[in-house]
Amino acid sequence: MGNEIIRYLIVPGWQGSAEDHWQSHWQRSLPNSVRVEQTDWQTPKLTDWVAELERHIANDPRPTILIAHSLGCITVAHWAQQAPVELVRRVRAALLVAPADVERSNCPAELRNFAPIPTHALPFPSQVVGSDNDSAATPARAIELARHWDSEAAILSGAGHINVKSGHQRWEQGFAYLYRLQNRIEQAARRRA
Repeated sequence: MGNEIIRYLIVPGWQGSAEDHWQSHWQRSLPNSVRVEQTDWQTPKLTDWVAELERHIANDPRPTILIAHSLGCITVAHWAQQAPVELVRRVRAALLVAPADVERSNCPAELRNFAPIPTHALPFPSQVVGSDNDSAATPARAIELARHWDSEAAILSGAGHINVKSGHQRWEQGFAYLYRLQNRIEQAARRRA
């Protein structure tokens, strides 16, 4: 990324990310961070969430890394499928943590309008981080989504939904995935130069 000033765009999931959630900690820790704020966190509507993500990307020309959690990951996939090329080019990468399988049989009714989940390759480098005991997506499903999205996949042991409830208030180890993703971007840029 060299001389580029990267913006980190935090994309929370259903019900938002509380003050003690790792996404909130990261927003306070990472320079140039901003959060996508949805109008309705409780009864999310796909079109509204995608439009708000697009508005945040369109309103700032800086290169952006998306940091999404849960339903935010699915929002990113939907946005990438239909976004204008000039906006997609602003996104350098996406860290997709604990993607919510909105197609699972026990999915909350409020989230079902996000199905079906896009199965196209994302047009930017991405990393999916799941867990072997996440109630929102089995490890096999997280790996399958990563494969569809052409993302690298990592499955953590006993990490739950990688949120406050599962003990991930600060989630310092998650920065390693972000830095690895940034390294991939920098290496690819050097190869192109």
